Amino acid sequence: MINSRILIIDENDKNRASLGRFLKRMEFATHETPSLVDKRGKFFPVEEFSIAMIQSSIEDKGILQQLRRIKTENPQVGIIIVSKLSSPSVAISLLRKGVIDSVVGPDDWAGIYSAVKNELQKKKLSQQNEIFRESLIKYKSEHKKHLKTILELEEIHDTTIDNLMTALDLRDVETFGHSRTVAKYSQVLSQLLGIKDEKTLGNIRKGALLHDIGKIAIPDAILKKPGSLNTEEWDKIKLHPTLGYGLIKEIKLVREVGNIILFHHERFDGKGYPNKLKTKKIPIEARIFALADALDAITSPRPYSKKRNFKEAKQEILDNEGSQFDPEVVRAFCSLSLEKWERIRFETTKLMPIFEDMIELK
Repeated sequence: MINSRILIIDENDKNRASLGRFLKRMEFATHETPSLVDKRGKFFPVEEFSIAMIQSSIEDKGILQQLRRIKTENPQVGIIIVSKLSSPSVAISLLRKGVIDSVVGPDDWAGIYSAVKNELQKKKLSQQNEIFRESLIKYKSEHKKHLKTILELEEIHDTTIDNLMTALDLRDVETFGHSRTVAKYSQVLSQLLGIKDEKTLGNIRKGALLHDIGKIAIPDAILKKPGSLNTEEWDKIKLHPTLGYGLIKEIKLVREVGNIILFHHERFDGKGYPNKLKTKKIPIEARIFALADALDAITSPRPYSKKRNFKEAKQEILDNEGSQFDPEVVRAFCSLSLEKWERIRFETTKLMPIFEDMIELK
């Protein structure tokens, strides 16, 4: 059972109470304290909590000392800083060193909610991976006697993939739910193109879920950089298809999965990466995914571009037919009405709670 208790630390009674009310509304168990150290100098039992949310400046030397102590003595506790940043470079440095896990603004309720869900999801994923590891060890020693275990491991494997991708999406609020959405789009496009085999469709779904797994190897300082990336940082980002393929090839995942991971940034005109493949030399599943990925990117809010509707998305896809996208895949996309594509997105995306009334909590 995952410990989901949240410790809220803030000297300001009003701010502490406001955050506590919000998290309780979101059905989280919380405990509030004005300080990690009491009048006797005794340190608060942080180990009893899954997450410590600290509303304070991370430039305060006393706070930094306390954060380092928490991570040294209780590395399993997720630390979320709720603060306005006067110097983002300090936050980036602490994130890179693993002293803290997330930084959100004090009025960013959606960001606070996602940061909490992210930490709990990571702990759940870690627990499931440990169960998977133990099961796999047992299977290797007794696989001849336990055929049933194979099916159980496959189910755990699929669940782990889903949860892993959810955790990766939650690293950034802006891309929350992205992998699940593009996985569904890819399956629908595949069916429109005449792919009916359930195993193949399942493999395309897995490839879509895993497409950005290589970003595990990209530092948060680059992935979460608030401004534009420089040339060196962008070059590192462009390594993620190759890194992802390297991570999964030893697992012996099927062809469709590997093709999507390695080739999902190739373009039909040969101007993509990492191999600058052209036209039909790009595997069909990667060509399908490229359009699905673009459709979700265009119709979702991003820090570098505003969200657009499906009509605008369709026009951009048509404008890039034969250059970025395979014309055959574009025709398959256009064969389904925009209303149906919108419905697919609505039914697939994991909806966030409604925050319209959160102003009352302040």
